[in-house]
Amino acid sequence: MKVEIKVFHSPDVDDLEKYVPEEPDNFGFLLQLISGPKGEEGMESFDVMVCTPQWLISNKSKEDIIIGRHYLIVFEYNYERLMAYLKKYADAIDEKDWDGVAEKMSRIGCWEFEDYVEYKG
Repeated sequence: MKVEIKVFHSPDVDDLEKYVPEEPDNFGFLLQLISGPKGEEGMESFDVMVCTPQWLISNKSKEDIIIGRHYLIVFEYNYERLMAYLKKYADAIDEKDWDGVAEKMSRIGCWEFEDYVEYKG
């Protein structure tokens, strides 16, 4: 099964294509990769924090320890390069089912159903 990023969305940035950070070396925003099986209906969200090293320094304390999972660290904002990188990553995924696809996509962004356990009450 192949995956397709169907929508790039950010609740923090109105227009990702035209976005110009106030501080080019110090910004961070949530990016949602709304993705689903290629050529099929259905979408789920994979959320990643796009940020610069300076943003991490400005927003974390020296006592913090950051694993880095679900952070995409960039040194400048370049819409075309960022989207091409994410599309290339997604295009390389080929798994037997959606769970396998979602597991690989969740290496970049937090899957909305990550750690979900069905209620059996």
